Amino acid sequence: MSKPALLFAMPILPKLRERLADRFEIFGPLDRDNPLPVPPGAEKARALITLGSLRTDAALIEALPELGLISCYGTGFEGVDRAVAARRGIAVTHAGDANATSVAEFAMGLVIAAGRGVARGDRVVRSGQWANLALDRVPMTPGLAGQRLGIYGMGSIGLKIARRAAAFEMEIGYHNRSRRAEAEHAYFGSLHELAAWADVLVVAVRASAENRHAVNAEILEALGPQGVLVNIARGSVVDETALCEALETGKILAAGLDVFENEPQVPERLKALENAVLTPHMAALSRGAQRDQQKVLIDNLDAFVAGRPLSSLLPEA
Repeated sequence: MSKPALLFAMPILPKLRERLADRFEIFGPLDRDNPLPVPPGAEKARALITLGSLRTDAALIEALPELGLISCYGTGFEGVDRAVAARRGIAVTHAGDANATSVAEFAMGLVIAAGRGVARGDRVVRSGQWANLALDRVPMTPGLAGQRLGIYGMGSIGLKIARRAAAFEMEIGYHNRSRRAEAEHAYFGSLHELAAWADVLVVAVRASAENRHAVNAEILEALGPQGVLVNIARGSVVDETALCEALETGKILAAGLDVFENEPQVPERLKALENAVLTPHMAALSRGAQRDQQKVLIDNLDAFVAGRPLSSLLPEA
């Protein structure tokens, strides 16, 4: 009996490929910018493994006539045309909150790195400038205790960020589509109100067409000259041109960014800024997060093949 075909849109770790190879015929990865045509034989794929940041549109879905499952390896799913999938009767799943702890940890790392000037200090030491650095020329930072941390998007990751920020004695507020019963923090009815209140604004919202460039020049102006922006969600939520201008002109103090609008390309203006900490979309790259994401993926693939109910199943768009 032939093994069901499995198509990966993105590169995968060798160990994951080894775990799946005895049960599936594996194809991929696809070209990030031009996924069509699919590799020979991949048109028979029963399941497609992708990332929310990749485009899984009608053309790709229609090129896979036997497709029954689209599984997003991470928590995001904004790139999947769920309406087309629903019309074809294709189930769409994601990793749920499998990487929430890892991403929340990393978010707090960026809060510290950007807000306390850690990366700038690292550059001073490595460049040999420490010996010539007068104490009164070291930029002073507000610290974290007593600062107001605003969370834009109070999902699983946002809730975990709030718990960690509380341990740093920070005051916490949030903006979400609606109040969360689990979040006993100040709720703000708009992103602008949250930014005006916050000293540190963490973007943890799920990407969508509605919140593209939600963090724009007006929001950054409200955050203010001592404000710090951290983004561990999706690059599309932040207007990068407006952010560069805000960082260059001192409209905000600093930024910590793990995600960018056109990954892996990062604007040269951002790279040139001393007050920006930049990392390559690595918040979920911890052993624990990858173990849990792989478990969700494999369990769902096994359930799909066996005709059992799927976990982390997304509703129809």
